[in-house]
Amino acid sequence: MRPLTGITVVTLEHAIAAPFATRQLADLGARVIKIERPGSGDFARGYDTRVHGLASHFVWTNRSKESLTLDVKQPGAMDVLHRLVREHADVLVQNLAPGAAARLGLSYEALSAAKPGLIVCDISGYGNDGPYRDKKAYDLLIQGEAGFLSVTGTPEVPSKAGPSIADIAAGMYAYSNILAALLARQSTGRGRHIDISMLESLGEWMSYPLYYAFDGAAPPPRSGANHATIYPYGLFPTGDGKTVLLGLQNEREWSAFCDMVLERPPLAKEERFAGNARRNAARDELERIILETFSTLTADQVIARLELARIANARANDMHEVWNHPQLRARDRWRSVATPAGDVPALLPPGSWDDGDPRMDPVPALGAHTNQILAELGIGAEQIVALRSAGAI
Repeated sequence: MRPLTGITVVTLEHAIAAPFATRQLADLGARVIKIERPGSGDFARGYDTRVHGLASHFVWTNRSKESLTLDVKQPGAMDVLHRLVREHADVLVQNLAPGAAARLGLSYEALSAAKPGLIVCDISGYGNDGPYRDKKAYDLLIQGEAGFLSVTGTPEVPSKAGPSIADIAAGMYAYSNILAALLARQSTGRGRHIDISMLESLGEWMSYPLYYAFDGAAPPPRSGANHATIYPYGLFPTGDGKTVLLGLQNEREWSAFCDMVLERPPLAKEERFAGNARRNAARDELERIILETFSTLTADQVIARLELARIANARANDMHEVWNHPQLRARDRWRSVATPAGDVPALLPPGSWDDGDPRMDPVPALGAHTNQILAELGIGAEQIVALRSAGAI
């Protein structure tokens, strides 16, 4: 049995943060009932058509869920939703616009008196109070507010992260807080209110640059794919047009790098490169030396030297190379997940699954489980037809 078997999560979610959190709960066996707008559903369904006509974001974050369509502006649909929460939910998750869930009667305060064991998790850009509460918050905007853009990119141009890291951070903290609340409920019998903000989630991830700039000190400079304060550490082109990543952490590695990679042992003794601080200050000069050596070698030759010297290294893979990564294949990390457009490969979530795989059930079609869930609530066939005719489902 999976750890969350028997737990039911009702979620009013869209985009990435909440769907990523609830998909991970589903991975552990929770039943996740996703409330979607009739006709259009989660707007992430329309982001692109890259997965056999389905959206890449949606396929990633919505496997193993049940889709129930409800137009929450209609009384009949609201009655269904409240019954579903009251009769089945252990956890309610929502990332609607600020204040929207409360107006629907779905706040923790409104629900906990009648259902004290309920866990309610709100996910928003800035949290449930404060002067920024009602600001719209997309991933890029939070990357800016949290200072991420100020330390990412080149000296000339700031850059956002490729994946939606503010959403992902918020989803991870929602997931871990819900797990902690479920654990606490086992001993107290009580649920709790969880208020997750994207700003605070990414702010936690920014703590190293925050401390680096402590008490008015200069913040880490933007340094492209290189490390802002450690050198050599980053991307280096090779003579065959490819790129190798490498990183040095201590003086033993610096000596081995000079001896076995650059094949210039005397460099290790030069005062101008003694210690990371001096190498970082002289990175332009040192970069010229490294590039001069690498320009005569292929990527494979550079990696062979780095391996011999026991220097950390990696290849700058593109997405196609990650699909075929030999380490992921060797560790049997790929599975197949059904979608309305056919089976697609899916990467196992991080962790060990010695007792059996996580739940990896189909990605749902819009409203695929509506009739089944309504029947579980005791709603008869005629009433379902009436709700559908009214556009409530």
